[in-house]
Amino acid sequence: MWPSNRVVVGMICQRGSRHATGWIMRMTDGRRIRVGIDTGGTFTDVVAVDEGTGEVVTTKTPSTPGNPADGFITGIEKILGVMGASGSDLAAVSHGTTVATNKLLEGKVERLGFITTEGYELMLEIARQAVPDGYGNSYFWVKPPRIVPADAVRTVRGRLDVTGAEVRPFSEDDAVAAARFFRERDITTIGVCFLHSYANDAHELAMSEVLRREHPEAVVSISSEVLREYREYERAMTTLVDAAVKPDVSRYVTNIHERLDGFTGGRPVPFYVMKSNGGVLSADEVVHQPITTVLSGPAAGALGAALVAERAGFDRVLTCDGGGTSTDVSVVLGGEPTLTTEGSVGAYPSKIPMIDVVTVGAGGGSVAWVSPEGTLKVGPHSAGADPGPICYGRGGTDPTITDAHVVLGRIPPHLLGGEIPLDVDAARAGLTELAGRLGLELERCAAGILEISAWNQANALRQVSVKRGLDVRDFVLATFGGSGSLLACRLVDVLGLAGVLVPLDPGNLSAFGLLTVDVRNDYVQTHVARHDGLDLASVADVLTSLTGRAAAALDAEGFAAEQHELVRTADLRYFGQAYEVRVPAGAGEADAAWADEVAGRFHDEHRRLYGYDFRDDPSQHVEWVNLRVTGVGPITRPEPRPLPTRDDVTPPTMQAVPGRTGVRPVCFDPGDGYLDTPVLWRPDLRAGDTFTGPAVVEEFGSTVPVHPGFAVRVDTWGNLVITRVDRQEDAR
Repeated sequence: MWPSNRVVVGMICQRGSRHATGWIMRMTDGRRIRVGIDTGGTFTDVVAVDEGTGEVVTTKTPSTPGNPADGFITGIEKILGVMGASGSDLAAVSHGTTVATNKLLEGKVERLGFITTEGYELMLEIARQAVPDGYGNSYFWVKPPRIVPADAVRTVRGRLDVTGAEVRPFSEDDAVAAARFFRERDITTIGVCFLHSYANDAHELAMSEVLRREHPEAVVSISSEVLREYREYERAMTTLVDAAVKPDVSRYVTNIHERLDGFTGGRPVPFYVMKSNGGVLSADEVVHQPITTVLSGPAAGALGAALVAERAGFDRVLTCDGGGTSTDVSVVLGGEPTLTTEGSVGAYPSKIPMIDVVTVGAGGGSVAWVSPEGTLKVGPHSAGADPGPICYGRGGTDPTITDAHVVLGRIPPHLLGGEIPLDVDAARAGLTELAGRLGLELERCAAGILEISAWNQANALRQVSVKRGLDVRDFVLATFGGSGSLLACRLVDVLGLAGVLVPLDPGNLSAFGLLTVDVRNDYVQTHVARHDGLDLASVADVLTSLTGRAAAALDAEGFAAEQHELVRTADLRYFGQAYEVRVPAGAGEADAAWADEVAGRFHDEHRRLYGYDFRDDPSQHVEWVNLRVTGVGPITRPEPRPLPTRDDVTPPTMQAVPGRTGVRPVCFDPGDGYLDTPVLWRPDLRAGDTFTGPAVVEEFGSTVPVHPGFAVRVDTWGNLVITRVDRQEDAR
């Protein structure tokens, strides 16, 4: 049995010249160990960094879906045991969680209440006209069920105009009646969204106070605190989603806090949760902003991949994070994952800033099944961690993607370096039964499962690239997660990619990403005005208010004023357009020259995105829509060291690579049968090593099958760079 990974990746270095002393607890004695934990559907990934030595250690442990906190604490215990440390050495813990995500994806939203402006009780029913995926072959489209049933909506008299001026006074009598209505019906989770409250929050604050007095046990979210941005439907939905996940996130975080305190003997340890926008926030604050965690895990993976790819010299990257339940894909340009405010989780739109991630049900545990028409289907249902694939031997009876890989020899008959043995015979029996129902040979059935999975992943990658006007052939694919690299070579062929980048220890890259993430808070205020009539004094006031909120949040997180990074952006559009383009709005004084510079950036970005602009057309007016300020608290990061090279001047051939551990039969193409394939142990590879497929590269947390016709080189940082033999120069 091989031990957990233990590798010195690099020394801790400061980001710029600042050190965020408030972000982690400083101890006068002992070691200072920061831990990142990413809880997935099948495994909980753990990475720890010793700040004193720069040592980075990784491991995995099975997830515990019944109580994710169990897997969390087990992961802490395991990683500290590998490092020879104890709970007294913990300096901070950062966590990527799927609590909010899973609740929304599964549609398990408890009964909610909704309070809105009189006359707008059908806001959720009207919704938007957008039809998912076009009309297809259907003549009609039925809108999805409302998140709040019509009989759980109450209205309150009172009205603000678009500027925030009061048109009709707030009715406290209506507010009291609404609060008592929900109290009498034991509805304890409530969202509040009044018309134009983004411009003036007075009425919503008054409603919140009434609820606190009349229905004190209620959990309440108000839109002016969740999303101070116009478009009432999206703001209402985002507020209701925030309310829906707030009790679950609060219980989960409280449980983790209590377990951590017990683990450390009562000493409080700073605990941070990954946000969808690419930052982290203290767990104490996250319970007040649970909507910000809906893409917690995928965001960490995208950031980790962006950092690794930038170091390797690639600035146009697609990321592919393959787990046990699903695969998450995103796009990285210039070292930064792209952001969106037009995302959704399951059936619920969410207009918060989030890394632009597309998820497809094609993870290692995705189940293969036969449709009523007799065709092979794969996913989105997953066997998860319990009972898991058939080969896990835990009672699973449905063949999965993992079962297909192990039967074809593409992964070894064990996981985690031998900690989890796999029952290959049971997987073979399950696939044989499925193949019989389809009238296929075993190998063709298994290969068919993997082919469908590859095309599902390819379609998701097209959504974040081709659908957004990007030429996928210009991109390198960064694969990570336990199953993310298993279909890498096939994706190169399907999409025509330039190549593949597989980071060191790809199975734990999301957890590693958690240790590289800054504290980050986003604040937005709608301020609609045409550029030629912009009230610069009003703009300055809004920016000052947003900046003050961002700075106060960083102060609360322990960052000194000189450590604050306050980034301003603005959403602009041409008058008459329905959606905006976000551009940087520099830190200078909000004067006419500053405004013209921002408008110029908008013209440039509009041309880059859509191929045209109206810079020289005076009849087309620019309109400002939203002003934004992001507060960033920079942290120290593990800085990777170059991988050692071999003493030989000439890179060794495949046969000379010490990483070679043996040969096993592997089926890459049913037509070619099983090929005697060299197996390499990745920790033994060195920078400059090269080899060609067929080969299988194994390490503690993942496996990389290298198909015939592909070449691999190990770069300076230990990444595997995989290209078609005829395109090797393209990825150099």
